[in-house]
Amino acid sequence: MSDRRITVISAGLGQPSSTRMLADRLAAATVSELAERGLTATVETFELRDVAHEIINHMLTGFPSGDLRRVLESVGSADGLIAVTPLFTTTYSGLFKSFVDILDKDSLTRMPVLLGATGGTPRHSLALEYSMRPLFTYLRADVANTSVFAATDDWSGELDNQDPLPSRITRGARELAELVAARPNTGPADPYADAPSFTDLLGSL
Repeated sequence: MSDRRITVISAGLGQPSSTRMLADRLAAATVSELAERGLTATVETFELRDVAHEIINHMLTGFPSGDLRRVLESVGSADGLIAVTPLFTTTYSGLFKSFVDILDKDSLTRMPVLLGATGGTPRHSLALEYSMRPLFTYLRADVANTSVFAATDDWSGELDNQDPLPSRITRGARELAELVAARPNTGPADPYADAPSFTDLLGSL
């Protein structure tokens, strides 16, 4: 079986957080969908609240510090990304946007991405399409067609609809797994791949 690396970003502010809960369920469903395709997957999950100060420092100095460096490395080397944010004032949180702003401009190019968001009521779900999707499309990510929104009542099953949260999670995870499975598994980039060998150097003398 071939291994894939999935990085999960949760911008929830509370502990426990419904945003983190949605992120965990999307990750678990994606691992399951990849297994059905003969692929194993390792998952790294990061809470942006834990590196909030480092994110601001990076915006001020231009350099990552502390645990933020590991988060950025994980995002850049992942085979797929799950990004989940709470919605505030009908759009993604400031913490979420600040993190996206410090990503290298090419780090998400052709990266399979599954978007998720949490909010109070279903009427906010369109924010995934008019704010989050354009943001990641701008970064040239390969965004799954299904974005998963979870309202407060989704967790209790009280919403009366034809497309319950578990179905949306499964559909989104399936689409992400298909994108990840189709992506060449090249492994982490070798920073010394283009360096000349000692033989080449001596041969030029």
